Amino acid sequence: MDVVPDGDRMTVTMWGELDLGSRRLLPELYDMLTLSGGGIDLHLDAVGFCDCSGLNALLELHDRAVDQGKSVVVRSCGVAVERVLDLTGTRGTLTDSGRPEGAAPPAPSGTTSPSGTTMSSTTPPSGTAPSGPTPPEEDGQVLRAEVAQLRRAMQTRPTIDLARGILMASFGLTPEAAWSVLVRTSQNTNTKLHELAHDLVGTVRGTTLPEQVQRQLGAAVAGANRPDEVPASPAGGPAEQRD
Repeated sequence: MDVVPDGDRMTVTMWGELDLGSRRLLPELYDMLTLSGGGIDLHLDAVGFCDCSGLNALLELHDRAVDQGKSVVVRSCGVAVERVLDLTGTRGTLTDSGRPEGAAPPAPSGTTSPSGTTMSSTTPPSGTAPSGPTPPEEDGQVLRAEVAQLRRAMQTRPTIDLARGILMASFGLTPEAAWSVLVRTSQNTNTKLHELAHDLVGTVRGTTLPEQVQRQLGAAVAGANRPDEVPASPAGGPAEQRD
């Protein structure tokens, strides 16, 4: 992220993915909020993925601002963030007027141009004939799929957080190092992150991890304090770690 002071506020531009790993940014954002006179303005146009973990980080920053008599406002954002705000009903909380400044309304058709820009069904790509509006049932299917994804993320996040806490308590790891251990073990054992977390939490009740998982977990813990062996970002792992 980039930070630029703007009068009594801080303008913060973010890019990448807003997910569980984004929580590592909160201490720095809290410091910016404290140093600002009025709060933080967020520009999230370049954020290509956002789940409930990333949204919760924004809401926690917002709550901290309210406690200080300041504000955190999403001034602009892309489709990924817009859909999460709309699906969760948090747009009004994180924006001034119910829609981020400069943000286009959600595309009803969900059509994506070759450049990656989501377009309305009334604005076809250059050189192509206009297509009819997307049937309501297709829009409904897309929304239901996104809601299901958000619900799944909310269901699996507590288990992942608990597994990370177990690693922190068992091996004296920092939150970032514990996350890296989970990600590395998930990658090396070809196991979805939420399934690995579930199995790890089960060890507290007496279950045993498979031998391969134990070996990879031990190797990941051993390398957790060596920065050159720790994944640079949760976004760098397989898609399954979003689960």
